[in-house]
Amino acid sequence: MTSETCILRIRKLTFFAESRFQSSFQYSTNPITIVSDLTNQSETVYRDLEPQWSVPKRKRRRHLLLRLLSWVVKLVIVAIVLSFLLVLPFRWIAPPTSSFMLQSYFFSEQGFGYPYAYNWTSYRDISPYMGLAAIAAEDQRFPDHHGFDFEELEQAIEDYQQGEELRGASTISQQVAKNLYLWSGRNPLRKALEAWFTVLIEALWSKQRILEIYLNIAQFSDHGFGVEVASQQFFDRSASQLTLEESALLAAVLPAPEIYRIDQPSADVLQRQDWILQQMDQLGGLDYLKKIE
Repeated sequence: MTSETCILRIRKLTFFAESRFQSSFQYSTNPITIVSDLTNQSETVYRDLEPQWSVPKRKRRRHLLLRLLSWVVKLVIVAIVLSFLLVLPFRWIAPPTSSFMLQSYFFSEQGFGYPYAYNWTSYRDISPYMGLAAIAAEDQRFPDHHGFDFEELEQAIEDYQQGEELRGASTISQQVAKNLYLWSGRNPLRKALEAWFTVLIEALWSKQRILEIYLNIAQFSDHGFGVEVASQQFFDRSASQLTLEESALLAAVLPAPEIYRIDQPSADVLQRQDWILQQMDQLGGLDYLKKIE
């Protein structure tokens, strides 16, 4: 039905109503009869006009959904591009800071603005024992996986089901993603972001670069970040001069540097140091690092 036809139908209904009211005054027609006739006529016109009114409404709803979908797609694209821009430059340049460092600065127990120590050191200026110790302690399949160690994850779940305490199974790549960009905790959103940044890191950086950044942003003490700071603080030497035992001791505190101490190692830390030394030997010593060159 065209718009002209709709107008004619409405005019016809108006004319019908006027004529019925005039006749009611002239011939004393029952008002109930007039109302009934008008109702029937209006229902007829409404049925004819309903398709014309409903089509624009459906179009508006569909248009709104399309606009909403378009905005969602645009936001996703912007988020992807932004995340690429956050990851790609660190393939070549040293991160000026990290999320954990900033959290240490702004939300320290000592108060707002408590300074942290951070000193970037290139991979070639770090003792190879330190790199091997970190892999032995945190992620022994680091050279072989693509960011996620599903075997270790399955083992952690199995151990938990058998009554052991739930432990993390994060790889070095995942820890870099968390320490550099995110925050602590087991929030589903954070875990999802960690997974996405891990994929980007594995795709855009080499394994050696991932390990280099990990050793530089890992927290070894309350407000000390990076192996160079830890080496100077606890052994009074540069990271390039770290020995086998010193490297294993530094790696032993990585799970919880806010609890474990390097200057006053507990029995647990010393036991973990011995375990790391055994794992470094079982991996094949420094030759194992050739897998990430």
